[in-house]
Amino acid sequence: MFTISAALFLLIHAFIPAFSPKKLYLGMKAINTIRDSANIGLGILSAAFGLKGFLLSSHFIDGGATGVSMLISDITLIPISILIFVINVPFLWIGYRKLGLWFAIKSTAAIALLSLCLALVQFPDVTHDKLLTAVFGGVFIGTGSGLAMRGGAVLDGTEIAAVLVSKKTQLLKVSDFILLLNVLIFGVAASVLGVEPAMYSILTYMAAAKMIDFLLNGIEQYSGITVISTKSDAIRRAITVTLGRGVTIYQGKSGYGKDGHVNDPRDIVFTVATRLEIPSLKQTILRIDPKAFIVQQSIDDTTGGLLKRKKLH
Repeated sequence: MFTISAALFLLIHAFIPAFSPKKLYLGMKAINTIRDSANIGLGILSAAFGLKGFLLSSHFIDGGATGVSMLISDITLIPISILIFVINVPFLWIGYRKLGLWFAIKSTAAIALLSLCLALVQFPDVTHDKLLTAVFGGVFIGTGSGLAMRGGAVLDGTEIAAVLVSKKTQLLKVSDFILLLNVLIFGVAASVLGVEPAMYSILTYMAAAKMIDFLLNGIEQYSGITVISTKSDAIRRAITVTLGRGVTIYQGKSGYGKDGHVNDPRDIVFTVATRLEIPSLKQTILRIDPKAFIVQQSIDDTTGGLLKRKKLH
């Protein structure tokens, strides 16, 4: 995707003689629109293939609004292409009220196109093996949902409701709400479809969730490292020079610790590293100051800054 964006950028640059900031902004906006549209389009095809090529023939379901649509379709024989849009309408309205018009337009278009794709496009029934159906059906649905999210839309409206509920209720996080909702859905599926299809459906949901996480966060999951130490300058040099990482320094004051110093000014070092780099980073810090206070936190996404390792000479 980076290569496509770079090629489009160079193409726009070639046809715009005076590359003013306004034209630059319009060019980058066009690139982003094309990229988002491509992500959403590929996501729709992937999700539709996962549903029609794997799950529907085996009567397995997914979680969320998609799972509810599949469950009702199995019970009432109403086409899933109709249900998947109708059930998402209330969530799209909530998204419009709370998240903005542009998000609602993109999500409505994405779900409508998914419905049309399910109604009109024929996909082969790939396999009758239940385990392969559950796993790869989830992989393709998760890929579709993840790509749509990268394009700024959703294919399942329950994620909108989960975000809003988590803001209203401090007791439930987004993941907690989605988990509780899916426990209810799979419980109903066990009573309607049987225990075995419900268990395979849980496997489908897990595979889809992993693919969404992979597409949104990538292989290199980042962690933020905050270091509080009296030897902050030496630690900063070790991280930037030896490890080739960027750092941010901000001022702080110590409270009452083991050293007994109160309101003692100290530089606090913050850096971002991948999971694989954390052990060597901690070893380097503790070698300089065994008493350093290190706080590690997970980071879902990053933009800009020095994230890639610098070339060391």
